[in-house]
Amino acid sequence: MKFILAPDKYKGSLTGREFCETVARGLTKVFPNAELIHRPLADGGDGTIDVVADYLNASKVTVTVKDPLFRNIDSHYLLSEDKQTAFIEMSEASGYKLLQKQEMNCMETTSYGTGELILDALEKGARNIVLGIGGSATNDGGMGMAKALGYVFLDVNGNELEPVGKNLGKVKEIQKSQVNSKLWDAKIQVACDVNNPFYGENGAAKVYGAQKGASEEEIVLLDKGLQGFAKVLQSTFGVDVQQIAGAGAAGGLGGGAVVFLNAELASGVDLVMELAHFDAVLQGADWVITGEGQLDGQTLSGKTINGVVRSAKKYDIPVAAFCGSVDISIEAMQDMGLDYAVSILNQIGNLEDAKAKTIENLELASYNFANLWCLGKGQPK
Repeated sequence: MKFILAPDKYKGSLTGREFCETVARGLTKVFPNAELIHRPLADGGDGTIDVVADYLNASKVTVTVKDPLFRNIDSHYLLSEDKQTAFIEMSEASGYKLLQKQEMNCMETTSYGTGELILDALEKGARNIVLGIGGSATNDGGMGMAKALGYVFLDVNGNELEPVGKNLGKVKEIQKSQVNSKLWDAKIQVACDVNNPFYGENGAAKVYGAQKGASEEEIVLLDKGLQGFAKVLQSTFGVDVQQIAGAGAAGGLGGGAVVFLNAELASGVDLVMELAHFDAVLQGADWVITGEGQLDGQTLSGKTINGVVRSAKKYDIPVAAFCGSVDISIEAMQDMGLDYAVSILNQIGNLEDAKAKTIENLELASYNFANLWCLGKGQPK
């Protein structure tokens, strides 16, 4: 028997690595000689950096950069042993987790620190960079990131602008002569699992601005700023970012990355699975077991489980999902391609009670799954 254990985390209660260890204990009570391959995954959002460290054979590099409000902080990214590949998580430099609730205001925040991390990786020799852009506190269209790499943003009078959200609409000229030349030799991939356009009703400001501290009036200003910024980007680089699916991710940094970094936007879970050589370990597997805190409609939109199912189905391998809760219909589960899905909850209680019993309940769910499958196959234990 060969099982591939490929979960996301249970946010707030269980890491992907802990999921694998727990499920393994349940399975081996039924199949003591089973081959168990641990491949914890992530979708490119906050926390992905801890998942991919082993796959890259990487160490953490610590750098002093600017936080979203231009304060110095110690941040870090991953650099492979051969210094050729870096994994950078935007939230480590430009994330909302770095701010107090009262500090959240994407009119004033910047992605400059993310650019500093990219610059440091380039200077250390990285030629392949994977950039995760979940958890951002910004809506600057990637202007801050670009400024750290040498781009200069000028207003109508030729004055240099601070790279924050409120100044998007003031940009009239972008100068490229000082951009770090190492950028052009690098391949940059951005983990992006949303399809929001740069601006408009479904754009960066109107969808995400409120949760980043913007008022209704400020959201309107930010959206207009993104529209004006997009026009300058098109006239300068010949790229219409509004036509790029995912350009509105991370306050417009998705589109900014395509223009300023010549980056490719890609599925976050696909990038992580590529680093984990996921398709290779699938060969000969009897089951893939995945999981996350909640299986719901969002799972269909680029989340880890969806990526796992897509890969497994290429080889006709069945997929089971063990989740904290399951909130999808049978039809949705069938459409997704899941063969088995179960909530591990065993008692009625509050969220804290459920989290406290996560490991116990997950091990039991794993044991029951293995036992049921064994009985269905008519195999001896």
